Amino acid sequence: MATHNSLKIVEVYRVVPLPNSQDTTTPKSLPLTFFDVPGLAFLDSILPKLKHSLSPTLQHFLPLVGTLIWSSESKPIINYKEGDAVSFTVAESNANFYNLSGNKFVQAVEYHPLVPDLATSHERAKVLALQVTMFPNYGFCIGITAHHAVLDGKSSTMFMKSWAHLCILGGNALSLVPELTPSFDRMVIKDPAGLEANFLNQWLNLDGPHNKSLKVWELTTPLDLVRGTFELTCTKLEKLRQLIKSILEENNNQEQALRLSRLTLTCAYTLVCLVKAEGLRDTNLHLFINADARPRLEPPMPASYFGNCLTGHLAVAERNDLLGEKGLAVAIKA
Repeated sequence: MATHNSLKIVEVYRVVPLPNSQDTTTPKSLPLTFFDVPGLAFLDSILPKLKHSLSPTLQHFLPLVGTLIWSSESKPIINYKEGDAVSFTVAESNANFYNLSGNKFVQAVEYHPLVPDLATSHERAKVLALQVTMFPNYGFCIGITAHHAVLDGKSSTMFMKSWAHLCILGGNALSLVPELTPSFDRMVIKDPAGLEANFLNQWLNLDGPHNKSLKVWELTTPLDLVRGTFELTCTKLEKLRQLIKSILEENNNQEQALRLSRLTLTCAYTLVCLVKAEGLRDTNLHLFINADARPRLEPPMPASYFGNCLTGHLAVAERNDLLGEKGLAVAIKA
C-alpha cells in the first residue's frame, strides 16, 4: 500500500518584478515562435534571501511574470502588465529528505507535492510558478513549473542560475553577467519555410476547429511507477569507451573517429538497457533526442536567447542488433 507524505503550506507570496521605468530592453509583451536550510535557520536566513533576490531577478525576465493569451486577432503572445506576479509558495514536508534526494528508487507520486501547480485555463495561462519546500532539520528543495510553450530547458535553467547569482550577492546587485542576461530579440528567428503558420494551423485544428486552448495536459502517474537515479562514474564511462574502441578495432571499422563523448556513451548505454529491460519487440527502434538549436542555426543565435529553440532527431537501430554482443557499438553509431 502506498503511503503519501503530508505537505503543509506555510506561506504563499505574489512576487512582482522590481519596477524600473528606465529599462527599455526588456519587453512587456513577447510573441511565441515555432520553437517555441532547515527549520528556523532556513526561515531566518535562506528564505528571506530567496524572496529578496527573486524580485530583481524577475525584472530581467518579465515574460515569466506575464500571462500567455491567444486573442482572436493575433497569434499567441505573452503579455506582462504592471502588477503581474509570480506565485511563490513555501511549504513544509515530513518526507524522507535523503530518500527523495538520493539514488534510491522512490514512488514517482512522492515527488509531486514538491512541484507547484500552474494556473491555466483555455483562455489564458500563467507562465511560471515556484515552490520552496522545507524538510525540517534536513534541507530544502526548489520546485519550478513553467509553461513549455514559452521556454525550453535552457531558458528555464538560465533563469534559475540568474536567481542563484543574485541570491549569492544578497539581492543587492541588480545587474546580471552577460551569459545570464536573456536575449528577447525575436528577429533572430528566421522562418523562410513558413513553419509558424503551419504549426499554428495544426494546433487550431486539433480536437476540432478553432482550438485556442492554453490549458496544459493533465497527466496522471500510475501508483506503481518508481523513479530512481543510476550513476555512471567517469571510471565506468571510460570502461565503456574502451569497450567500444575494441569492438571497432576488431572489425577493422573505418568509423573509429566516432566522437565517444560522455553524453553519447550514456545515451547509447541507456538505449541498450531499455531495449533489454522493457522487452521491446519492434524491429526498428527509435530514440528521439532533443537538441539546443541556438548554436546550430545559420547564423548562430545568442546562447542567452529566451524562449524555445529546440530541434529533434531520431537515432534508429535494429532491435536484434542492439541485443547482440556488439549492441553498444550499434547504439553509438545510431
